[in-house]
Amino acid sequence: MSSQETNDLAAVAEALRAHDRFLLTTHENPDGDALGSLLAAKLALDQLGKDTVMVLHGDAPLPGEYAFMALGELLRRWPDDAAERVLLALDCANESRIADPEILGRVPLAIDVDHHHDNSRFGQINLIDSTASSTGEVLRDVFRELGVELTPEIAEALYIALVTDTGRFQYTNTTPKALRLAAELVEAGADVHRVFQGVYETVQFAKLKLLARALERAQVYEGGAIVVSYLLRTDFGEVGAAEPYSEGIIDYLRAVEGADMAVLIREPPRSDGPLRRVSLRASVDELDVSAIARKSGGGGHRQAAGFSSDASIDEITDFVRREFAAARQPA
Repeated sequence: MSSQETNDLAAVAEALRAHDRFLLTTHENPDGDALGSLLAAKLALDQLGKDTVMVLHGDAPLPGEYAFMALGELLRRWPDDAAERVLLALDCANESRIADPEILGRVPLAIDVDHHHDNSRFGQINLIDSTASSTGEVLRDVFRELGVELTPEIAEALYIALVTDTGRFQYTNTTPKALRLAAELVEAGADVHRVFQGVYETVQFAKLKLLARALERAQVYEGGAIVVSYLLRTDFGEVGAAEPYSEGIIDYLRAVEGADMAVLIREPPRSDGPLRRVSLRASVDELDVSAIARKSGGGGHRQAAGFSSDASIDEITDFVRREFAAARQPA
């Protein structure tokens, strides 16, 4: 962590101490890091006697694999007193990732805690550690600064954030610090088996049907270096799948032998929002897919990024192929 980010850690901790009422949120279409960080922050601030509210604005259902988490208090609309609460945004690379970014203009203070290297630093206070495996890892440093007791419930929420964003400790962001944190969380009471069963062995049948359609349509380009597939809006309805069921499908494409990049284009099964969402994954260190995503207004990690588009599936495919070829050109 750089000296600037160290200063940010102290500033975040001081702001959390100084205020009493908080609004906690994360990005739309949340993953394990988003939900784990959200729940861990709620439990930690509750322990400090703060008045906290968790909100994920919108109607899109949560991913089914996180149904075992204690998210019963999660609201889907901003509370009436939102303008009186400090906003703590977790795992949001930029303000557009908050389902309703206009909330930033209503709150008295916004704190941005994240680990995406291209974070736009939209908060008045920002703690961005791009070397961290997950936002959950960043939060552990914050909790230590605040003197928060690492209860089994907080430890498990942080473990969910950590294990999912490292791909079960297989991605290149699995650092020695991340592994030491995992051991600390297990020692504090995180139930590894319960998390594994909940996240990885509770697959809805409709998700398997959706996966089958994506695999059937998969195509290879650039001699097998790119694997592209797509899901239509009608697919979700025909197999009985909600939008979050498409999470994780791209990892099957990324695992194809010889593939340097995987692309999944999907049409969300709802009328509002962008026509198509595009997920990008890299299998090689030298390819930065977040740079490709940023050219279409998106972003993310070097090896996992995404963007939204109203272009056709063929146009999106042509775009990512062009950008992939350009990225492989020598500097």
